Amino acid sequence: MKKDIIIPEVENIFIAAIQEWNDDFMQKTWYAHLVNDSDFQLDGVMVVSKASRVIDGEMKKTSLLRHAFVEVPAVSTVKIELIQDDVLSLNNEFMVTFFIGNTLYDKNYIFKANSINAENMEEVPIIFQDGIIVR
Repeated sequence: MKKDIIIPEVENIFIAAIQEWNDDFMQKTWYAHLVNDSDFQLDGVMVVSKASRVIDGEMKKTSLLRHAFVEVPAVSTVKIELIQDDVLSLNNEFMVTFFIGNTLYDKNYIFKANSINAENMEEVPIIFQDGIIVR
């Protein structure tokens, strides 16, 4: 029975962390973006984010945050959330579920602890700004 289940592979869709000016904090802060670099519109997009890591023998974790987007057009991006500096030392996980046509897709994207920093930046497609990409 399990061999009959087809799990489609997610391609050209990724999460990027980009530093942007934040007027509330009066400094640059990191924001997570969902980037759809495919030729297909994503429908019914759900993003669940959390961060966790064991530090000094103690488990540190954040609450689950849930985001919904009715659609994400082909070759476009949507801003998901602010990534606070306090959680950059944790593993930040984004679980993304969406439909392309009648097919359900699902993928987990993880920014490893301390990987969101200026040293790991590369140009993010579509946005054309430097950021950290998790594919």
